[in-house]
Amino acid sequence: MPGAPNRPPDTTPAAPLVAPVQEPPEKRVLRRLAPSRVALQWEGWKGAPSAELVAPLTKADAAYAAGDYPAALTALDLLSVRFAEPRWPSLPEPFRRLRVPIPAPMPPHWNPDNALAPAEREAKRARDTAAEQLLLAEGCLAWLAGHGTDVADLRPKLEEAKAIFPNEGASAGFYERIDLIWEGIRSRVPLPKAPAGRAAPAPAAADAEAGAA
Repeated sequence: MPGAPNRPPDTTPAAPLVAPVQEPPEKRVLRRLAPSRVALQWEGWKGAPSAELVAPLTKADAAYAAGDYPAALTALDLLSVRFAEPRWPSLPEPFRRLRVPIPAPMPPHWNPDNALAPAEREAKRARDTAAEQLLLAEGCLAWLAGHGTDVADLRPKLEEAKAIFPNEGASAGFYERIDLIWEGIRSRVPLPKAPAGRAAPAPAAADAEAGAA
């Protein structure tokens, strides 16, 4: 029919944008630290990941244990840059979400998020982050279960988080379940080891690299 639309209008209700909850620094670290432990167990590293990947994770984990969350985040930022470097194997989903984001060039007016009010934009960003956390948690549990790690006690927490997310998004209840998963994973997944004979960079060198990145 002339003048008819090419497709019917989308009647799917928009996901609710809930005001984001305060994110304590220790939780910001944990939510990247635990899935990074799993990512560096991936068999695509052909036996063991490079010391250039192991060193920042080890430093981040030590800083987290010592309560130095800024240092832990700096080390995790370095690791996320390393993950994005083309010299390494391409991480599979969902672990590639741990890489530093490299958005495609886009004029500002093409980004629909720029039309949102600041509060709405922040709420959308928080919801997108929570959605990524859900994918990472599900992917980590599936990978670990397939590689001999017992995570049966953590599966109910994932199902609860999945049930909460559609209506509440990045709520305190959602992250309560997600953080229990990350704590459980960190307690049972060992830190990776670099290949024998390839020492990790000295702390001073690693810090210099982090500053350059």
